[in-house]
Amino acid sequence: MERFVHRAEPWLYSAPALILIVAVMLAPLLLGLTYAFRDVRLLNPFSGGFVGFEQFEKLAKDANFWRALKNTVFWTFASLILQFVFGLILALLLDRPFRGRAIAQALVFLPWAVPSFLAGLDFAWLFNPVVGPFPHWLAALGLMDQPFNILGDPNLAIWGPIVANVWWGVPFFAITLLAALQSIPRDIYEAAAIDGAGAFERFRAITLPFLAPTIAITLLLRTVWIANFADLIVVMTNGGPADRTQIVASYIFTTAFRRLDFGYASAIAMVLLVLLMAYSLTIVVLRQTVLQRA
Repeated sequence: MERFVHRAEPWLYSAPALILIVAVMLAPLLLGLTYAFRDVRLLNPFSGGFVGFEQFEKLAKDANFWRALKNTVFWTFASLILQFVFGLILALLLDRPFRGRAIAQALVFLPWAVPSFLAGLDFAWLFNPVVGPFPHWLAALGLMDQPFNILGDPNLAIWGPIVANVWWGVPFFAITLLAALQSIPRDIYEAAAIDGAGAFERFRAITLPFLAPTIAITLLLRTVWIANFADLIVVMTNGGPADRTQIVASYIFTTAFRRLDFGYASAIAMVLLVLLMAYSLTIVVLRQTVLQRA
């Protein structure tokens, strides 16, 4: 008995946290997954019955879903690449000592502290040709014939939320990569410089290998977060015009809270969950394969 209590003691200490996780995360998740196999429509008092895979059969024929999935891929990777590139540039700049660096680091982190809803409203106004400067700047640079609402153009509207997302998400990469840069021993750079290695060679041979684990995990996390991040799109374009900015996450929001079809929205969410889990598993397996070969 004493041996059993000794083994169970760590679980007893962690029990409050485990109960909280189950109550707050796992229980709602499992309930939501069951909705995918039921007809749950708030405007239909006779709904709620089990329908099996009917929602998924409907989903396979839903042209709006496939368009949203295509938009999700473009939205995710365009935002991810731009956030990473600008975040890495900022991290490299902030890694150099200069007067006021602490203030600069705080200012770089500021966009990440702005609520996404507020950021979406700000950029919606900035892209508005009546009250915002962006269309007038683009027209002055010759990129537009005349100022117009970019968010109302089906061919350009997706770039509005992408620009807002890049501005909002760059600090995550900048701060994370800066922390990794500052953990690299400086004597390695000094030894490389003495051996005649230039700035690019030091970056390629020293900086990138040290940053590789951090880059891998940040890219993985941001990919999942961006694919699930519908706030900016809902606020700025509401999926329009003509569903050209509708992504899967915003389509789930529209289906659940505007059409009040929670069963179909849960089926869409379940498909997105499976796709993101498959992507995450692929990245983890590839990373392990590369580390084993190295």
